Amino acid sequence: MNLINNINQIKLGIIGMGYVGLPLAYYFSKKRKVICFDINKDRIQNLKKGIDQNNEISKYKLIKNKNLILTFDKKRLKDCNFFIVTVPTPVFKNKKPNLIHLIRATKLIANYITKGSFVIYESTVYPGCTEEICIPLIEKISGFKLNNDFFCGYSPERINPGDKKNNLKNMIKVISGSNKYSQDMIDKLYSSVTNSNTFVAKNIKTAEAAKIIENTQRDINISLMNEFSMICNKLKIKTKDVLDAANTKWNFVNFSPGLVGGHCVSVDPYYLSYKALKMGLKPKMILSGREINDSMPKIVVKDLIHFLKKREVFKFSKLKLLMLGLSFKEDVSDIRNSKSIEMIKLLKNNFIVHSYDPISFIPEKKIIKTLNIKNFLNKNYYDIIILSVPHKIFLKKGFKNLESLGKKNFIFFDLKSAFPKSKSHYSL
Repeated sequence: MNLINNINQIKLGIIGMGYVGLPLAYYFSKKRKVICFDINKDRIQNLKKGIDQNNEISKYKLIKNKNLILTFDKKRLKDCNFFIVTVPTPVFKNKKPNLIHLIRATKLIANYITKGSFVIYESTVYPGCTEEICIPLIEKISGFKLNNDFFCGYSPERINPGDKKNNLKNMIKVISGSNKYSQDMIDKLYSSVTNSNTFVAKNIKTAEAAKIIENTQRDINISLMNEFSMICNKLKIKTKDVLDAANTKWNFVNFSPGLVGGHCVSVDPYYLSYKALKMGLKPKMILSGREINDSMPKIVVKDLIHFLKKREVFKFSKLKLLMLGLSFKEDVSDIRNSKSIEMIKLLKNNFIVHSYDPISFIPEKKIIKTLNIKNFLNKNYYDIIILSVPHKIFLKKGFKNLESLGKKNFIFFDLKSAFPKSKSHYSL
């Protein structure tokens, strides 16, 4: 077996060109050629034209970069000896882990690895998944044995969509390997693009657990703020005003209430709770936090209807409502697990609902029609406006522009208090 002893011998292939894979490939391409594989032909063809619908990498950077070898041809993977997996790991409707993309990617790699190859997983999984599912699958298909014929590692992704400040170049990258040799080689590879900012975890399972607790912690903290915001609304005080005061204490942790969607924070706690339940432990706090955050769309809609009834407004079916923002958070195009979309589906039962988002990428015409997405908005038209996702473009235009869309005395729900001096009737 020819061992890789120098990072210059690495022939890198990355599987999955989404929000994680493409930025990762871009940073590695500054040092070496990268085979960038995705099964989505349209995605690859668009990237070749310089079109990144996720708005993570500019057209100029895509077209001018000769080290990015974009392909949907599986056979190109035979040129690789280092594979990094960055495919999605969502959950099913019953909230159990959906590993179909991970398993498909693993099977694909198993058909192309050679002796001495490395397989590194970045996709978020429950602790133990790499060693319990992925490695045995590679061994079965390839006939190779871990640490004899091939090596494995796990490096939790920390790409934050829409965040131009905290990127791979300046973040600390956690890495792990299946033995000391693989750990050292994986460390060298990632150190080459992170200014040597790496943290070596004790083992693969520890690295997996580190990733999943990062997002679970955030989810629980936001759920606490969401529950607190319900109390504040009952007390008829603004949550933001309370938090502004509390934040003056040196050790107060600054979290805000909000709608928790997306592919990470709203999903990862279910992976951790799944593993805990498998081991006979019921994670009460984790599941409680998830229950609160998952319930927020219903709570906002319920509060809106209660607000209208207090004003003695009852003919909801004639009211025109505008939902501003469809992505799971501000300044990104990703609509996965969007709570705004969940709210629209609930609101459609009572109101005439329009939605508008100049940033979100929604290719399916069926969804566009279902959500009643508008390309432009009429002035003085809406009875109710909900600012769900405060994109910078909304804030830049100012409250007067937003106000011009509503009828006289329109109702404004500013969910994240984006316009603190506006006439907001409700916020989280």
